[in-house]
Amino acid sequence: MRLGVLDVGSNTVHLLVVDAHRGAHPTPMHSEKSVLRLAEQITPGGELSKAGADDLVTAVESAKEAAARLGCEEVMAFATSAVREAKNSAKVLARVADRTGVELQVLSGTDEARLTFLAVRRWYGWSAGQLLVLDIGGGSLEVAMGRDEEPVLAESLPLGAGRTTRTRFKHDPPTRSELVATSAWLDDQLTDLARKVTKWGEPDRVVATSKTFRSLARLTGAAPSAAGPRVRRTLTDTALRQLLAFISRMPSADLAQLEGVSASRSHQLVAGALVAQAAMRALGLPELEICPWALREGVILRRLDHSNGADETGAALLGRFGAQEDR
Repeated sequence: MRLGVLDVGSNTVHLLVVDAHRGAHPTPMHSEKSVLRLAEQITPGGELSKAGADDLVTAVESAKEAAARLGCEEVMAFATSAVREAKNSAKVLARVADRTGVELQVLSGTDEARLTFLAVRRWYGWSAGQLLVLDIGGGSLEVAMGRDEEPVLAESLPLGAGRTTRTRFKHDPPTRSELVATSAWLDDQLTDLARKVTKWGEPDRVVATSKTFRSLARLTGAAPSAAGPRVRRTLTDTALRQLLAFISRMPSADLAQLEGVSASRSHQLVAGALVAQAAMRALGLPELEICPWALREGVILRRLDHSNGADETGAALLGRFGAQEDR
């Protein structure tokens, strides 16, 4: 079965196509992105701008055509924090559906945490014991914890790398006072999370996902993506502290020249590093292991779990291209 996932995030619209069937390891066959930075196209009134909505329609239409060309039997389409928090989200979603025939499902922050946790659990297996999973997106930080495939703790905080950049920094690179103030602010924001995590005891394995964590790990010496997904990659608090001292002095244009840093995300790298550092500090984590699977893989795995038709939870959670008629 060839499946696709269309992820409408704060920074990009990302189509991932895999070949997979229930009980098998999904094999990536194609990946393509459109950089829209939707979170930066929110008006002062809290709505996604007309230009942002226009760009979204175009990107979804392009992804739909690519999925058809690649032979996808089904594509699950969802949106996260940027669309979720826009005051005109219902209007935007209706416009996308009317123009493209694609019904985007808006995932809650808790659902993001749960589905990402599922992907990490499947990657490491039951032998990993109690997992603690962190994911820094453009708009939010997701944290989940548990011993099973369904976490006992699933939290989403508005501490994404892009959001923190927009709300806390006025300079590029940020000033020393901005860095210090943001670090202290993050510590305060994470106090309740630390208490909740502590309630469930010590994790057996601490894992991080997302482009932000992968970039930070690469910049601190982790193997490049060309080495393959199964190479063990880590991010330590010591290495992150040293990295921050270096990158916090660089403008985003220079950060974009570093290996592992994309031009579309370079402007939010420092904020992402501060969020990662604050989370590790709040939770007492000296090291994180980087997992190559995250939210998109979790969506695919959930869909495959329900492929026998016995339970339609997956279908209800996520919209499908295949279920839509061209309009």
